[in-house]
Amino acid sequence: MRPKILLSLWLLSDLALFVASYATAYFLRVGFLLSSDFPFDRFITTVAIVAPLWLIVLATTRTFQMTRNQMTRKNFAYVSYAALVGLALFSLAYYFRYTLFFSRLLLIYAFIITTILTWVWHIVFQRIQRVILTKNPPAFPTLIVGVTRESRKLIETLKNNKNPLCPVAILDGRGAPDNEIEGVPVLGKLNKLEEVLEQNKITHLIQCSDLEQSLNLLSACRQRKITYLLLPSVLGMVERDERVESLEGRAVIMV
Repeated sequence: MRPKILLSLWLLSDLALFVASYATAYFLRVGFLLSSDFPFDRFITTVAIVAPLWLIVLATTRTFQMTRNQMTRKNFAYVSYAALVGLALFSLAYYFRYTLFFSRLLLIYAFIITTILTWVWHIVFQRIQRVILTKNPPAFPTLIVGVTRESRKLIETLKNNKNPLCPVAILDGRGAPDNEIEGVPVLGKLNKLEEVLEQNKITHLIQCSDLEQSLNLLSACRQRKITYLLLPSVLGMVERDERVESLEGRAVIMV
């Protein structure tokens, strides 16, 4: 329930932010008055029409994924791209509605304000949503499979960054000597998998070792509609050198 409410608030706030950005650009260019040569009502109406289309463009970049880090340069590029497309849509919509053009400086203002405000707001909202989503009980209780150096680093990173994927239990195929890691209990071997999935209401499973158990883990996740994630290190790949690409419409991992 929390993720749906937060996502709805996020989308609505972005729509309001887009309209507010263009209104700010208007008054910066025209002055804090209503111009008869360039009516504000026509301007803001066109902005309101374009806003949902801009939001769809932004959504196609997967910016609204709750597990995405909003502070990266890649995410800033996505926001800039969406702002540029939104600007083009607005220009076309205004031109075809009123067959008039307007200040190019206003368009520059609108692009810069939309990009910066949207990116800053996404960073702020990320902090808010992560606090809400990780409150007990967490919105996305996550099971870690495998006690390795990589899984220890992963748990530490998820905890420190308050990632929405909150580790609540750990299982290890060979049986780990630890009772807990970073406050996350180690509940035993994989023979307890079904029990742990049921009792902890797991929504995500991250496999960090025990490659031979991949099919069993994936099957259990599919039966319960749990999101399955696999660390590349389990496949013997060098961490952070791999990415998912498309080959004729089929997902492949490229190293």
